[in-house]
Amino acid sequence: MSKLFNDLPILETTKEALKQLGFEEATPIQEQAIPKMIEGLDLIGQAQTGTGKTFAFAIPMVENTDTDLRQTQGLILTPTRELTIQVYKEILKLVKFYPSLRVTTIVGGESYDKQFKELAKKPHIIVATPGRIIDHIDRGTVDLSFIKTLTLDEADEMLKMGFQEDIERILQTTPAERQTVLFSATMPPFIRKIAKNYQRNPEIIKVEAKSLTVDRIMQGYYLVKEKDKIELLKRLLDYDRPQTAIIFVNTKAGVDRIASNLQEAGLTADALHGDLKQTQRNYVMSRFRNKQLSLLIATDVAARGLDVDDVEVIYNFDLPQQDEIYVHRIGRTGRAGKKGKAYTFVTPSKKRMIDILANYTKAEIKKLNPPTADEVYKQQLKQFKQELKHSLKTEQANNLELIADLLNDETTKDHLLNYFLNQVIPVKKNYETIEEIPEKQSRRDRDSRSNDTKSSSNRGGGKYVDFNLNLGKNDGLTPQVLFKFLEKEYGIYSKNIGDIKHHKNETVFGLNKEALKRLNTKKDIVYKGKKVKVNQI
Repeated sequence: MSKLFNDLPILETTKEALKQLGFEEATPIQEQAIPKMIEGLDLIGQAQTGTGKTFAFAIPMVENTDTDLRQTQGLILTPTRELTIQVYKEILKLVKFYPSLRVTTIVGGESYDKQFKELAKKPHIIVATPGRIIDHIDRGTVDLSFIKTLTLDEADEMLKMGFQEDIERILQTTPAERQTVLFSATMPPFIRKIAKNYQRNPEIIKVEAKSLTVDRIMQGYYLVKEKDKIELLKRLLDYDRPQTAIIFVNTKAGVDRIASNLQEAGLTADALHGDLKQTQRNYVMSRFRNKQLSLLIATDVAARGLDVDDVEVIYNFDLPQQDEIYVHRIGRTGRAGKKGKAYTFVTPSKKRMIDILANYTKAEIKKLNPPTADEVYKQQLKQFKQELKHSLKTEQANNLELIADLLNDETTKDHLLNYFLNQVIPVKKNYETIEEIPEKQSRRDRDSRSNDTKSSSNRGGGKYVDFNLNLGKNDGLTPQVLFKFLEKEYGIYSKNIGDIKHHKNETVFGLNKEALKRLNTKKDIVYKGKKVKVNQI
């Protein structure tokens, strides 16, 4: 049974605030984390979005703040601007009951002048992204020497985005005796490194998200070759005609490519990823929430700050790299008592992942066959009939006089009805062929795939090889700059690039095997006065 907030060792002001906000019972992560943080203990919380972890670390941080001291005492780092704003808004719910406590956000994409003014006021708590805090540290516009509690929210996502060095630098900038709290859905080696080097005997709490309950979600997968994925997606969208759907893709380049393809097909679709400006991201998310946009194509990190309860279908265009991410993706449908659907596109070399995911979610993931053109048309006719019958029940403008006039002109009712139906009835489409993949591959194919996987990166089922480039953040390298550089110097386009990790003086990127022959590592290239070196890892 859940514990009541009234039974936790928190201030009466906080209890009253939570009561007025409509919160009575603490979630498991709140029940376990709040008392330990109030004691001042370091903490590792393995928990996903949806577990109530924001209040778990925000309540102790708010209560531990000395509002008489005009210094920043609490710092919360998150991987994205969207999540930063989301956490900030949650904390504001508490702060309105502590009127002398000041909180601000520091994120990229906003005016420096505005942030300079906010930081000059010495906010008690800052919620920020690592990159922009580093900017302010370099400019001397933020003082972290009074930090009591530092919280890393979704630390594993910050790791994926290449913030390792930034995080370590921020940790080194704050007082050694601070309280350090980590929240992470997974526990990769870098998180363990932080725990070892920057925490003092941390308490470990592990809580599963509510989204692990997938009873209301129909899970299915399609075995499909990479080249046929976009064709399959179009067929399924024609078949399901969802009012709201999220299409998850692993790379920003892939998001842009699919969004453009669907837009050209006349669908209301748009992209959401980290390379978009903040105003663009806000615009896209607002349209999706307001149902002005049916299809959202997004990366996992970009979708973190998006909370929509009535997503009809989730399409995993690319398999996620971790089990927990799969659960987080599909948990965006089947909410608020409604049923949902989640489809995953699986290439032959990754088929074994389906059994792993089914075991993790403790639910069946059904193998499905791509709908034929006839099946799509039959389904569209069925939906058309339902919508038409529903519309006929609503009040319509009276055109009986016009109908009578048309029928006097030797036109039968059937002829007239047939004519108007032809104007609105769905038109049967012709689709490109999707190659059928037999359930069992030959031993030769299996052996070949096994060797490929062993000899290269694990990403993309062994389709990518990792390279090291001696250009990094200090050289002004961003994903977009890298794409342009590789295209200009080697004729390698962004669709062939896998995961990218930017460090200060180097970049690690995955390259599709099919593009290996274009990469001449011995070619003499100079970038901003620096001789370029590219080496396979």
